[in-house]
Parts: sequence; structure tokens; C-alpha cells
Amino acid sequence: MHAVLVNVKLSDNPDPTILRDQVVPRVKELPGFVAGYWTRGDGVGRSMVVFDSEENAQAASDLVPSMVPSGTTIEGNEVSEVVAHA
Repeated sequence: MHAVLVNVKLSDNPDPTILRDQVVPRVKELPGFVAGYWTRGDGVGRSMVVFDSEENAQAASDLVPSMVPSGTTIEGNEVSEVVAHA
């Protein structure tokens, strides 16, 4: 398994419905989706989305810029191997 790790700087007044109603449903439909987690705090958002293969994770990572809401700035977007989980 591989994960897409994304860090963003959030707008001053992020709309949580965009994440819940638009981003998450799109991500869940991507090939090889296993699980996803989104967090926020102090104006920063972080996500870890796990896919069944490196290829599917890389394809998802390539789509990140098209999924980020207006007013949100991508500060990091990388694919990493999942080496353990519980």
C-alpha cells in the first residue's frame, strides 16, 4: 500500500462543507482507494489517503491540484509507502 500525503495552508474562513461534500466523495471513487484521513488546525490542513498500489497513489497525487478548493494553497504533496498500520 501507498499513501498520498498532502499539506495545505487553509484560507482564513475554510468552508468545511467543500471537503465533506466535494473532496471526500471524489477521493473515495478513485481507483484503489483504501482509506482517507483529513485534519486541520492552526490554519493548516493535512491529509493521508491510502491506496492499494503505488501506481494508484501516484495517479491520485497527480489529481491533488484539481481537488484543492479555492483559497487553499498546497504546501506539500507526496507519495510514500505504508510500512505498518494498526
